[in-house]
Amino acid sequence: MKHLHRSFYLALVLIFFISFRPAFYFLGKNVSKNRSRIIRLRRTLASLASRFAGFNYKFSIDQPIDWSRNYIICANHTSNLDITVLMKVCKADFSFMGKEELLHNPVTGFFFRTIDIPVNRTSKISSYKAFKRAKEYLDEGKSIAIFPEGGISDEFPPVLQKFKNGVFKLAVDANIPILPIVIEDAWKIYWDDGAKNGTKPGTVKVHVLKPIETAGLNLTADELHEMVYKLYKENWII
Repeated sequence: MKHLHRSFYLALVLIFFISFRPAFYFLGKNVSKNRSRIIRLRRTLASLASRFAGFNYKFSIDQPIDWSRNYIICANHTSNLDITVLMKVCKADFSFMGKEELLHNPVTGFFFRTIDIPVNRTSKISSYKAFKRAKEYLDEGKSIAIFPEGGISDEFPPVLQKFKNGVFKLAVDANIPILPIVIEDAWKIYWDDGAKNGTKPGTVKVHVLKPIETAGLNLTADELHEMVYKLYKENWII
């Protein structure tokens, strides 16, 4: 039944994407003008697919978030549902930075060719270009979402992996606050891509921590890295 539920959810995502495809195609002709519309429509697609598949989300927020500011949004990564989580948490426009392979997915490919930032983490040139583009987005007042672990752990139950340092160097260089989001238990209902264990309806608990200011703190990227990693170790308990 769990594998059947996974197939049902993936079919829902594809059906809604195909239904919205004419709108995406039209908006994609002028991404700079229609960026916000594409992001809002993607959020609607994700919310509809989740709702019909029986995925619910429960949020606890340490303090109200000022969405008039831009952030580097960080989250731990154990499930494909984490992408939907961030779209539901974040009330402002933002772009994902994600693995280059998502360009070849029939759904995510559109977004990574238009509003998101693909990166090949094994290539220094690709990583440099991706972070350069992310810096440009941040300088324009846009937000960026990154999973600092760089991928989903092969271990089950999952463990918090080491964070990549690029995101923290970006935060320090751009003087942009980090918004840490702890996704507590998405893996229990949808681990990784669901291929091994299948999926099931359920509720994902999400803890939005206080933003971490970088301007004026005089922190190095390594010190910021250590601070954020410690927060996750303290707040994400398997």
